[in-house]
Amino acid sequence: MIGYLEGKILKKEEERILLLCNQVGYEVLLPGFVMETIRAKMPGDTLSLYIHYQQTERQPTPVLIGFNSELEKAFFHLFISVEAIGPLKAVKALNLSMDRVAGAIESRDVDTLKNLKGIGARTAQKIIATLSGRMASFLSEPRKQAAPVAESEAFILPVQDVLVEQLGHRPADAKRMIAEALERNSAISSPEALFEEIYRGDMVH
Repeated sequence: MIGYLEGKILKKEEERILLLCNQVGYEVLLPGFVMETIRAKMPGDTLSLYIHYQQTERQPTPVLIGFNSELEKAFFHLFISVEAIGPLKAVKALNLSMDRVAGAIESRDVDTLKNLKGIGARTAQKIIATLSGRMASFLSEPRKQAAPVAESEAFILPVQDVLVEQLGHRPADAKRMIAEALERNSAISSPEALFEEIYRGDMVH
């Protein structure tokens, strides 16, 4: 299974790119919020992507969906856990930033979710019912807490939950990965920064 690709962009279209990796061209679908971050990149530029690999009996042709980070990929996995939202529908729907969608879910903002392509009021309500309370690690700024320890937990515990529930790590391993990341960089103060440090260290090993 393909989980990560790094290569040069051969071609860009509205929702997909062709990425050349070791003389093999991979067609990768990109949700709108990911495509927006590579808007300035041109054919010939280097790009690295974390990959969601999709293949089922009903859809035997493999589909690759790309993300800038494991955090974005974990967010996508949660989003497609909502009833009636499959990977291809999610790619088209996620035309707003991850932070904005996560914030809308947590604040139960149906109107913002209805701005997602192909998402109506009924599906927006399903998204909120399924995912509300699970979005803290995908917000760009951790919730302000009264004490430093509580502020730390505001981004550590959600990251631990994603590592275990979405990425399949054992709880003990998740705690170790977080502790090692914080030891390497004590200035970390957000879920995104913590995830980046965890996987930077994982690649080094």
